Amino acid sequence: MTSLLTCKEFLQELTDYLDSAVDAELRRKLEAHISECPNCFVILDTTQRTIKVYKGMQPQEIPAEVHARLMRAVERKIAAAKAGAGTAPSGPDARV
Repeated sequence: MTSLLTCKEFLQELTDYLDSAVDAELRRKLEAHISECPNCFVILDTTQRTIKVYKGMQPQEIPAEVHARLMRAVERKIAAAKAGAGTAPSGPDARV
C-alpha cells in the first residue's frame, strides 16, 4: 500500500490534475488523497466549480482607468525586477 500524498503535495499538483496532465499513477494518488482529506476535496470541488462558472461567462471590458493603472503597475514591477529592487511599489497607482 502506498502512502497518501500530503496536502502540500496535492496542492502542488492541483493545476496539472485539473488539466489532466498527470500520469495514471499520480492521478490515482491524488484521487486517493481527496477521498481521505475533506479539506483538499473542498479545494478541488470549489476550484472545479469556479472554472465551470468562469468558462460560462462572457468576456468583459476592463475600464480604461483600471487598464491604465494595471499597465503602470506591471511596468513598475518589471522595472524593479530589472533593477534588482526588492521593495514593493508605492504611490497612488501601487494598488491594482
